Amino acid sequence: MTRNKRNIILLFLSLTFILLLLFIVDLLAGSVHISLNEIPVFLFGDGNATHDIIFMKFRLPKALTAVIAGATMSVSGLLMQTLFRNPLAGPDVLGVSSGAGLGVAIMLLTFAPLNNALTASMMSGWGLILFACVGAGAVMLIIMLISSRVRDIMTVLIIGVLIASAVSSVVTLLQYFSNETMLKTYVIWTMGNIGNLSPSQLKALSIVSVAGLLLAVTQLKPLNAILMGDTFARSVGVNIRTSRILLFASASILAGSVTAFCGPIAFVGIAVPHIARIVSGASDHKVLLPSTLLSGSIIMLASDVISNIPPSGSVLPINTVTSLIGIPVVIWIIAGKKGIKKSF
Repeated sequence: MTRNKRNIILLFLSLTFILLLLFIVDLLAGSVHISLNEIPVFLFGDGNATHDIIFMKFRLPKALTAVIAGATMSVSGLLMQTLFRNPLAGPDVLGVSSGAGLGVAIMLLTFAPLNNALTASMMSGWGLILFACVGAGAVMLIIMLISSRVRDIMTVLIIGVLIASAVSSVVTLLQYFSNETMLKTYVIWTMGNIGNLSPSQLKALSIVSVAGLLLAVTQLKPLNAILMGDTFARSVGVNIRTSRILLFASASILAGSVTAFCGPIAFVGIAVPHIARIVSGASDHKVLLPSTLLSGSIIMLASDVISNIPPSGSVLPINTVTSLIGIPVVIWIIAGKKGIKKSF
């Protein structure tokens, strides 16, 4: 075994250990004290009834959601950065998350009020994901068409910001003409929350996220080739059009599925891939993608633990914590560190 392979294995083992440690810490964090010894009891037997409800109905699903959301949004950001060969690309920066939000707004504020049974069916999972993924895909398609004609990185980013503003305007119009009940539902969704998923929603999120991640894994070789440029990719036998469509679908599914249930998650998609590059020291997506996946889950779990720190029993909004972590990374990227530039 070469030294490089040993380093990669050590990296993955270290990240996995940190992930498991933070997962346990997240299960224990909260205003109600639950000891480490109680966890096996809750999982495999009967314990304190009140604690059992708190653990099984709230903390465990919330921790699982954090793992899935962090991994999914981070990989989505990595795919976008490679597709656009743009270190500042990400679901929130390019307006893809806003597109997913528009899909959710159309469902909640337009279609759902027409039929109560339809509302219940859609909110159970699949309808919400469908609308969010379509909205995310529509915005990403527009950005891709623009980026094929405009090569300047900053211009593409500015256009992404403008598209996000236009989408927000459409959402505002939908809110203005919606009824009070559905407006309240949508406003609560916009606050972003990883702790309110029902079992059916968590199941739907898990299935769609795994499908999007598997689709991304099948494109590891094309990802490395596309990063080197279209000419190089064609020279090594990569079908550019097919690969872009598959990566486009994967990124849209990943960003849309998380946004559908957790609301907008700020800065995870843009910041975590760069953190993974720093930690792994790799540009090869065979190493970078799993590093990004694990790092994203770690960041989200850490953010959730931090959000439970206030002693008053209140919980900080998850977006506040992820922003405090992500913004310094984005500033560091804009400052033009050489290590980042060499990866694009």
